[in-house]
Amino acid sequence: MVIEQVYLYTLLIVGALTILYVFFGDMADGIGEGIPFLNPAVILAMVTFVSTSGYVLEVTTSWSSWFVLLSSVVVGGVLDTLLYFLILLPMASSEVSIAYTDESLAGEVGEVITPIPVNGFGEIVIETVSGLVHKRAAGYDNEEIDYGKEVLVIEVEDGTFLVREYEAFDFTKIDKM
Repeated sequence: MVIEQVYLYTLLIVGALTILYVFFGDMADGIGEGIPFLNPAVILAMVTFVSTSGYVLEVTTSWSSWFVLLSSVVVGGVLDTLLYFLILLPMASSEVSIAYTDESLAGEVGEVITPIPVNGFGEIVIETVSGLVHKRAAGYDNEEIDYGKEVLVIEVEDGTFLVREYEAFDFTKIDKM
């Protein structure tokens, strides 16, 4: 078998394994936890880079096969390291989530959509990145809050948002002081 075919078949097989990893990679995610370079994505990328550069160098140069293999491993190692540190590591450490907890909404401003009576419950709506969130609310000091008023979420107790009427700070009053 010609060495170009070895590189080409390796590239095709690893390409197919990479596609399978994209679809079923969640099952193998724990493998690379302790040692990052045992991560299947890193290993598959390394073999892909080595086989691709090996094939291209074998076809386009007149170098010996051993020198092509050595050059391909160096190229693959450099590209794989760049891939790991510039793409995979930042992606793994980033948290992108539209999920929220009730406690994370403390300090947010919402609007009363069902009036809050004295010693009773009403409903507020808060705009978040995941959309509008409707929650049961009560006055923080058991005060009445009318429909349409802006409220500030002070705290959350047993799924009930304790709120106070919100008054935005007026910067125009600073100049008059």
